[in-house]
This record gives sequence, C-alpha cells and structure tokens, in this order.
Amino acid sequence: MMYYTCKYTPLEILAGFDVETCRLDPHPDTVDCANGCAHPNLCGFGKALIETIHTQNVREVILTDCCDVMRRIYDVLLTFEDLDFLYFLPLPHKGGPLEVNLYEARIKDFIQTYEAYSHKTFDVNKAIQAYLHQPDLPDKTDPYIRLTGAHGGHLLLEKIKDTFPNVNVMDDTCSGNRYVEKEEVDADHFIHVYANHVLNQRKPCMRMLHTENRNKDEHPIGTIYHTMKFCDYYGFEYMNMKEDVNMPLLKIETDATPQSSGQLKTRLDAFAETLGVKKQQSRKVHTDQPIYIAGIDSGSTSTDAIIMDENAKIIGRSIVATGIGATQSADKALQIALEDAHLSKDQLTNVVTTGYGRENIGNHADSVTEITCHAKGAHYLHPETKTIIDIGGQDSKVIRIDAQGIVENFVMNDKCAAGTGRFLDAQARALNMSLAELSETGLHWKNDITISSMCTVFAESEVISLVADNVAISDIIHGLNKSVASKTASLVHRIKGEPEFIMTGGVAQNAGVVQCLEQALDAKIYIDDRAQLCGAIGAALIGLEEIR
Repeated sequence: MMYYTCKYTPLEILAGFDVETCRLDPHPDTVDCANGCAHPNLCGFGKALIETIHTQNVREVILTDCCDVMRRIYDVLLTFEDLDFLYFLPLPHKGGPLEVNLYEARIKDFIQTYEAYSHKTFDVNKAIQAYLHQPDLPDKTDPYIRLTGAHGGHLLLEKIKDTFPNVNVMDDTCSGNRYVEKEEVDADHFIHVYANHVLNQRKPCMRMLHTENRNKDEHPIGTIYHTMKFCDYYGFEYMNMKEDVNMPLLKIETDATPQSSGQLKTRLDAFAETLGVKKQQSRKVHTDQPIYIAGIDSGSTSTDAIIMDENAKIIGRSIVATGIGATQSADKALQIALEDAHLSKDQLTNVVTTGYGRENIGNHADSVTEITCHAKGAHYLHPETKTIIDIGGQDSKVIRIDAQGIVENFVMNDKCAAGTGRFLDAQARALNMSLAELSETGLHWKNDITISSMCTVFAESEVISLVADNVAISDIIHGLNKSVASKTASLVHRIKGEPEFIMTGGVAQNAGVVQCLEQALDAKIYIDDRAQLCGAIGAALIGLEEIR
C-alpha cells in the first residue's frame, strides 16, 4: 500500500505497477512522536502526518513538495527505520514547456526507482487505463457547497455533509480535487502528456505560480474556506476572496488535530442558517390560550432565559451561572424567568434554545445557533444595528446584518480565550478583584501601557510582573482592555463591519473595554442594559416567528 498526501501525486503511474494507494488523512489525538523527532515550529499538519505514519504502521510513502513542510517531513522520515519505501517527488512551480519536460523526467526517475525497489515492470497501458477512467467532475448545475483551501480531511467533509444533507458538497481542497480533462494518448507519449495535464489541466494549488483560474466559473451557493493554522499559501487567497461581499464565505482554520466539535458545529450550522438552507419548521397552534415563548441561551459562563408574549414583549427574564451541567442550569434559568413572568411551564407555547449547550437542553425544543439568535436579538434591541460585537465567555464573534436583522456575514475567534470574557476573568483573579471592580478601576487610568501578550497565561504572568514593578492597577487594567479591544477590532475589520455598532454579551457591561473598542473603531457603540440577554431574546423571537 502506497500512502500519499498531495493531489499531484502520480497515482495513475502507480496504477502501472498495480499498486494500491491511500491518501493520508491525519487527525491524531496527540503528536508526542512528532514533538520528539521534529522541530517544535513545524506546522500542525506536518506533525500530524509524522504521527500518523509512525502510529499506523505505514510502510511506503511518496511525498511531493506541495509546500516547504513536506521537505521537512521527508527529512524526518528518513530516520524512520520501519519505512520500506520513501520517495520525494519535486514539482515545478509553473507549467511551461521546460517545466513539463522537467516533470516528465522526474516521473521517469520515479518509475525507475520503484522498479528497482519492487522488482516490478511498469505497464504503461495500465497507467493509461487508470488515467482515462478517472471520475468526471461533479455536476455543478445543481446547488452545491464548495469546500476549498487547504486539506480539510474526511472529518471536516463529513461534518459539512451532515450540516447540508440536501445539498451537494464539492471537495475542492488542495488534496480533494484531482480532476483533469482527459484525452486519448498513445503509450510512447503518455508520460509527457500526463506531465502536461497534471501541471496545466488540474486546478492549481496555491504553491503554483499561476493560480488565476482557481476560482474561475465557480458559482456555489456558499464557500467554506479551510486553512491550516500558520499556512500562508491559503491565508492570502482567503484575504482576496473575502473582498467579494456577494459570495457567502465561511473560514475554518484547523491544525490537523480534532477540533472543538461545539465551535465547529456552531459555525457550520450558522452558515447553513445564513444561506437559508437550514430553516426552522413552522408550527400551527390551535388554541384560544395566550401565546408565550421561551428563549434559552446556554453559554459557557451564564445561562440566560427570556419569556416573551405574542406581542414580542419581554415579560420574564433570568441570568444564572452555568454550572457543571447545562441541563440543570437551563432548567433553573427557565424556572426563574417563568416566576418573573408569573407563569408556569405548561403555559409555554414554544421553546427555542441557543448557545453551545442548545441541543442538550429544552426537552426536544428547537435549537438555533447563537449567530442567528444574536442577529435577531440585536435588531430587536437596536433596529439601526449593522454590526454586532459579541464578546462572550469562551469566544468572540462579530456579525454583520441587514436592515431586517438577517445575517450577512460573521466571524468568530479561534479556539483560544484571548480577547474573551475568560481572558478578563483570569486577569481579575490575578489582581484579586471582581469583574465589576475590574471594569470600574480601569476607567481611572493615567499612564497608557500596553500588554504585549494576548495569550491568557502569558498575559497573567505579565500582569503579575507589572504589579511587582509597582505599576498602577488602573493602568494595568487599561492595558488589558486595550488588548481585548485590539483583538476584537481585528475581527470587525475582517468582515468590514460598519456603524451602527451594538455590543452584546457579558463584556458589554465592562465600560473600560467598550471605551477602548470605540476608540479602536472610531465609532460609537450602542449598549443596552439587556445586552447579556441578546441571544435568549433572539431565540424567543425565532420561536414567535415559528408560531406566526
């Protein structure tokens, strides 16, 4: 079995040896082996590949220099004594006549090398047959979702297909689309024709010099753009693609290890809701009783509940700390909101849940992502809103909406606590202060200092050092507020957010952060005293729309 990673791997040539092939699709739980034998700065995908080859009894590997990391991986694999065959196939960066001749020569060298290793003779007719019988390009006349960018792997592809069950999904990543336009060819000229088709007919990856046709004639209903963390090849293409505001675009960044399933599901579900692919079912209610809707937002630090009547008036509310069980916290929040509304649970007409715990609470209630719910809630609180800034307990998100409160685009922070409520909570503990004290004290700063690290752990160490240097606490807190504002402002700029701004989530109550963010954006931010309830309000509004 020959293992490979890149779509430029000459699988049709291997078919001439009757060799079975398998694409390496690394998703290891740990990279202990890779950390022990590779440079610590090697990218996550490179480490994952090394770990997979080491732990899955891989014996034969062919690599291409689709990026510089592959050369580093090759150098590491040379030290693996249990590999029977290891070959590195360099690729030209262009598809001109000289590059085609060069690639043809390299393919012929591979054939000779594998013949010497395997004691098999290359059968060009079998290679031609494999070349001519490649699957055709999927039909693009039907609505489809396009997954593009860097290698995403089968786990991401399966999650996307689960999210869009009634829509075709095209894997157009660097390792997913091997389609070329085929032509009849004789045995004497096959290697040359094949080299030309691989370099010029196959959709180029971003390591090639001419990538103008990568997105030509592509008209998906939405594009999911996947990048590897710290991968420049595809990061730059995404920066250009997001300039097209008419193309629904979702960016997902991974490091080839299992992602936080909750955050990934939220992004995909929210994208489906934005495209109108995932819609809630309408409910017909045949009753003479008054209509009451509950919206529950199950967040990482707090669980919020809203009771709304048929006129969209809030008649009950609650905010409770999320404990170790999402269900218990949701039950408690709902009960308090019902008591505030002077209602019982059996008087509720509909319940809609949102937040990371949305699918585990509510006794089969409908669930909607917090992206869509915050859009609805923010439009309710401030109809002029165009951009929502939500800094929650474990993530930050910026959402751009239209005049009806419908999501146009959104972006979330990575799986890191930098710039979130957790970040501020950790710094408050380091300063032995409550969050309320942190907010108040940060307003009275005198000297403008900068906290250089956004990492929660490193920033805490920096705070402790500043305290030891007798720096004023108010100045330190102002530096923390600036760090949060800077991180959040970069998210706003990524989706071209514009006024009117509204800020939701618990951090909206931190006046110091709001002040620094207004300065970073050079715009006023609307703050509502119900900002923390925005997600629950949106959930209740969606529940009311279902009934209507």
